[in-house]
Amino acid sequence: MTTRIPYRQLFIDGQWKEPAKGKRIPIINPANEAVIGDIPAATAEDVEQAVEAARRAFSRNSGREWARASGAVRSKYLRAIAAKIRERTSELAKLEALDNGKPLDEAVWDIDDVASCFEYYADLAESLDEKQKVPLSVPLQTFKCYAVKEPIGVVGLITPWNYPLLMATWKVAPALAAGCCAVLKPSELASVTCLELADVCKEVGLPPGVLNIVTGIGYEAGAPLASHPLVDKIAFTGSTETGRKIMSAAAQLIKPVSLELGGKSPLLVFEDVDIEKAVEWAIFGCFWTNGQICSATSRLLLQESIAKEFIEKLVNWVKNIKVSDPLEEGCRLGPVISEGQYEKIKKFISTARSEGATVLCGGSRPKHLEKGYFIEPTIVTDVSTSMQIWREEVFGPVLCVKTFRSEEEAIELANDTQYGLAGAVISKDPARCNRITEAIQAGIMWINCSQPCFCQAPWGGTKRSGFGRDLGEWGLDNYLTVKQVTEYVSDDQWGWYPSPSKL
Repeated sequence: MTTRIPYRQLFIDGQWKEPAKGKRIPIINPANEAVIGDIPAATAEDVEQAVEAARRAFSRNSGREWARASGAVRSKYLRAIAAKIRERTSELAKLEALDNGKPLDEAVWDIDDVASCFEYYADLAESLDEKQKVPLSVPLQTFKCYAVKEPIGVVGLITPWNYPLLMATWKVAPALAAGCCAVLKPSELASVTCLELADVCKEVGLPPGVLNIVTGIGYEAGAPLASHPLVDKIAFTGSTETGRKIMSAAAQLIKPVSLELGGKSPLLVFEDVDIEKAVEWAIFGCFWTNGQICSATSRLLLQESIAKEFIEKLVNWVKNIKVSDPLEEGCRLGPVISEGQYEKIKKFISTARSEGATVLCGGSRPKHLEKGYFIEPTIVTDVSTSMQIWREEVFGPVLCVKTFRSEEEAIELANDTQYGLAGAVISKDPARCNRITEAIQAGIMWINCSQPCFCQAPWGGTKRSGFGRDLGEWGLDNYLTVKQVTEYVSDDQWGWYPSPSKL
């Protein structure tokens, strides 16, 4: 029997609401191509209502005034949300796997991270009360000066489909902790668990308008949100091309944005490694989450002396990966998100072949699966730096391999990219690892591993991978603005102008 997704509406001003135009978008299970439900399709009219609700919740004249609530009060709501998420981990993970296609074991891990992220920002919300006024030392004793951190206002949060609830949480939790009110627009390709977050917020009694969730197609819901004059900031995670459009829309109003965009991250492996360990990290770094990770270390750079042995072991490991329905026990690679993404990845692979690259394994749907957007884990060699598959983000289970002779050559190859999200190095030489870490142009670097992520550590990139940081205290700073307050404390007149009474 086909599993159906719960019927949900838009979440605006603390209430469920049908979209103004009554349209809905079908949800397709990427593992079997079956329609398993639908989500509401918001348009500009719905976005307008959501923004107005957030503005009322933020405004001191509304009687709600989320921004002026203490950090301790806001933290109670964040902890309550985390507790409900933990209670529903099994249910939410299954919905995530059905909607997104990631293996169930990964989805469980993601939902646990969601709860942990809300708990982490609950702690930071409480600490804001102590840091609200920071005294500043100034050279004149006739003045007192301090800096105040204040919520930036109403924020628009536009999030991707590869980690539907987790990526939303990376933005929702710090925004609410900071005292902002938000409108969340998740990807139309995977919105199910974000609507369940709305249900959680309703259950814990989050004040109306503090978080509004509108699902819908980008140009119908995301674009009006990005350009709305009452939205004070946009935070976006997604493709570089969409990020460019959002930045352009926000620029018309001189509106701040933070962007976490695409990547084509390198993994440098040197000849002194334990090959078995390094092979597993190379696989995990590219094929985790079905290869649909912006930080995927999809450019594997191997020192020439170990390349032959490494590639042989790599192929053997990859052929042993269980590709199956995400709900099957032991699944380690599920389907990609949609038919469009499936066809795009296959086109990348066929273009690589036509340009002279060698596909060592994978490249098509596994023979044991008749339906679903499955692509076997794929390894491509004999690539040149000019090939499309080496330079552009595939966003699928495709790993490109190239060799190098010297450390200098490896660094040059690693940095020869328009992206700068992440990078990794595997070597037993600590000094070499430090040199590589300093030399690689990226916002995130991993040593002897790939893809670990912790909510305490900053996440974001350089170059065309965007700017700003999610997570950690940096993630909270995304949603705060700093105000300088200076007070004249002397009883004496300022005295810059001569007093008329003394002339």
